Amino acid sequence: MANPAFSEKTFTKIDFAQDNSEVMNVQSTLTKVGILLFILLASSAVSWIGLLEGWGIAPMLIPAGCIGGLLCAIVLAFKKEWAPQLAPTYALLEGLAIGAISAIFQDLAFMAAGLTFGVVLIMWFLYKTRILQATQQFIFGVTAATGAIFLVYLLTWILGMFGISMPYIHQGGTVGIIFSLVVVTIAAMNLIIDFHLIEQGAAMRAPKYMEWYSAFGLMVTIIWLYLEILKLLAKISRK
Repeated sequence: MANPAFSEKTFTKIDFAQDNSEVMNVQSTLTKVGILLFILLASSAVSWIGLLEGWGIAPMLIPAGCIGGLLCAIVLAFKKEWAPQLAPTYALLEGLAIGAISAIFQDLAFMAAGLTFGVVLIMWFLYKTRILQATQQFIFGVTAATGAIFLVYLLTWILGMFGISMPYIHQGGTVGIIFSLVVVTIAAMNLIIDFHLIEQGAAMRAPKYMEWYSAFGLMVTIIWLYLEILKLLAKISRK
């Protein structure tokens, strides 16, 4: 579905638990989300300080964190049973990258973090009260929109390799701000799908290690949301 790390296909080709003590449940999954967020924030604080203090390795934190996190995600796609070990590793590595990125923006980063947690709580409320539901039409629409954004970013990256920049959407003008608002909205909608999949996994009696994998899947969306909100605030600030 929309989140490449977390979709309905996530719960296929896994061995479902027979013992009730080894079954995934929602509350335990949310606890693991909290653990991953703590690891993310702790490693972010370290890399933030490192960049501001001018540590020698500081410039390498962003590429090292991004590449390391990506490798963890790729391995988890094939080895979900390794999630109890790799999900915390992913949070640690991504935290290093995010902390360094956030240090560049400083004050905007605090605002972006607050807005991100606010959006997550609002979307959780909308999901639990069934104001927004992960119907098939909803999932299809969010998936299509997310795929379109991915193609735009991919095209931007390819053109950038040839020294060509896409006009307007990545700049601080009105078009760029509107584009970022749309992306933030779509990222927020992905949270509804993630919450739905967590409940679906528990209902399907997925094995206990899927709690860590599901927490990882939700973290992917939260990190994306934070970066997009930070980008939006930076555009507004430039304008």
